[in-house]
Amino acid sequence: MKDLTRGSIVNHILSMAPPIVVGMITIMICQLVDLYFVAGLGDAAVAGVAAAGNAGFLVNALMQVLGVGTVALMAHAVGRKDLDDANLVFNQAVVLSLLFGLLTLAGGFALSRPYMRAIAADEATIEAGTTYLLWFMPALALQFATQVMASALRATGIVRPSMLVQVLAVAINIALAPVLITGWGTGHALGVAGAGLASSIAVFIGVLMLLVYFLRRERYVAFHPAQWRPQLRDWRRILNVGLPAGGEFVMVFIIMAVGYYVLSVFGPAAQAGFGIGTRLLGLIQMPALAIALAAGPIAGQNFGAGNGARVRETFVKASLIATAVMMAFLIVAQFAPGLLLAGFSNDPETMAVASLFLRIISLNMVAQGLIFICSSMFQGLGNTTPVLWTSATRVLTYSLPSVWISTWPGFRMEHVWYLSIATTTLQAALSVWLLLREFRKRLAPPAQAKATEPSDPEPVAPPVREPA
Repeated sequence: MKDLTRGSIVNHILSMAPPIVVGMITIMICQLVDLYFVAGLGDAAVAGVAAAGNAGFLVNALMQVLGVGTVALMAHAVGRKDLDDANLVFNQAVVLSLLFGLLTLAGGFALSRPYMRAIAADEATIEAGTTYLLWFMPALALQFATQVMASALRATGIVRPSMLVQVLAVAINIALAPVLITGWGTGHALGVAGAGLASSIAVFIGVLMLLVYFLRRERYVAFHPAQWRPQLRDWRRILNVGLPAGGEFVMVFIIMAVGYYVLSVFGPAAQAGFGIGTRLLGLIQMPALAIALAAGPIAGQNFGAGNGARVRETFVKASLIATAVMMAFLIVAQFAPGLLLAGFSNDPETMAVASLFLRIISLNMVAQGLIFICSSMFQGLGNTTPVLWTSATRVLTYSLPSVWISTWPGFRMEHVWYLSIATTTLQAALSVWLLLREFRKRLAPPAQAKATEPSDPEPVAPPVREPA
């Protein structure tokens, strides 16, 4: 366990964020590798896999419910030095991960084809997306277990083991993708089914590796079968914090689905370009998101310990770092979008759409970084409802007008992307205002907080270091 209530907040952020961003970037690279090899199968295959991948946002919403609830409640318990409650939350989250995984499998197998029929441009895209989803569903179901174990470690300030497991799992996925998709070395090409199967195999191996780490190395929290009996009170605690954060991912899913819907009139090449551009934008936003994810447990532990001044300082420092990072990537996206997109499709129309999307939507990056930070701070405070309201505001101001604009004569795809810039900026401003209001309600005034801080900033005993 790492005590985040002491020491430099900037140092805590900068030490936790790199392993987090490495893990997330490797996952995003894995998705891009799938698209890269699937691109050889044609535009319909790329559009199908990209659109099917958007369904992962719905599953990510459920994973957010577990992850956010686990991080917030465990971080508060760590801040209070309450080991028993931290272990109880972890083990109840493990039980919920099994339940959510089974629901994901059942829902995925039943709804994959109806989902693709609702958003795809043609029958070939529907078939490709459905096939990919059916083989990808085991990966999504298994990720609930990974999410809970990684969230428990992050709440205690430990991020390196999860990162290493993610890197190894993604390396396995990348190695398997060309073999299963195109038949490299085997002569048996599975096409889009191979992309989904490669991910499922890699995630399964990753779950086993993280499980071995918990059984052999982790000491602060552990699997206790006696605590696996469902405790509805603790389920409610986790869900009360996690559900609004999960709802935020549902809102992202709706926004993405609307994007695919309004672009369907331009054909599969436009949808493919949108899918590639979206994945790349997500990749270059990962460092700011990692900074936000590092800030969450720092805020949570300090909130649990009653250190209001350090909670405020975490928000300010994390926002400044995230803004600097986003500005750097904004410059790259504006002046070298072709370099970022090189190699993902041989179709000029697809690449033109992806380049235009990346150049316009990257103007959102600073605002999006603030949204990430505010969302993570609300999670650290244990109140994620404002995050849901700000996301719902964006859905209402973006989705309905987008559908309406798409009916105009002379409609162009960039119209909805300019609308996205305005609505994202509105969401960022609303998020900051609501967070500052939350600080005034739940934290002691700065002067009072400073007066109540201990005069000796050094801990009596040094925190347990993260295992190598």
